[in-house]
Amino acid sequence: MTKLTADIKANSELFVEETKDTQQVWGLCNEEGDWLSVDSSEFEESEVMPFWSNEADAAVHCVDEWAEFSAVMIPLDVFVEDWMITLAEDGVLVGLNWTAQLEGSEAEPSDVAKMYL
Repeated sequence: MTKLTADIKANSELFVEETKDTQQVWGLCNEEGDWLSVDSSEFEESEVMPFWSNEADAAVHCVDEWAEFSAVMIPLDVFVEDWMITLAEDGVLVGLNWTAQLEGSEAEPSDVAKMYL
């Protein structure tokens, strides 16, 4: 049962709380090793890569046009120390705990990294 709600800010806070607790972040990756990223709904000409704080909430999205993807775990330290730097260099935003309706926050990687300080 998901803990995600219509409150986008609360879902982002839940992301940080749960990932600190489990030391795990979940993203969607296909068999070729490509991680899911989509066009931003908030910022023109921007891409966003969504992540979730648990496997079940990530796996909900592995249907329809994303059926080729599966939920893959990333250790929290690698997510914060490596992924946030790479995504910042690539100009890719970070989506946190998107709901099944694809509603959620889009943040700069540097802002996400700061949540863990």
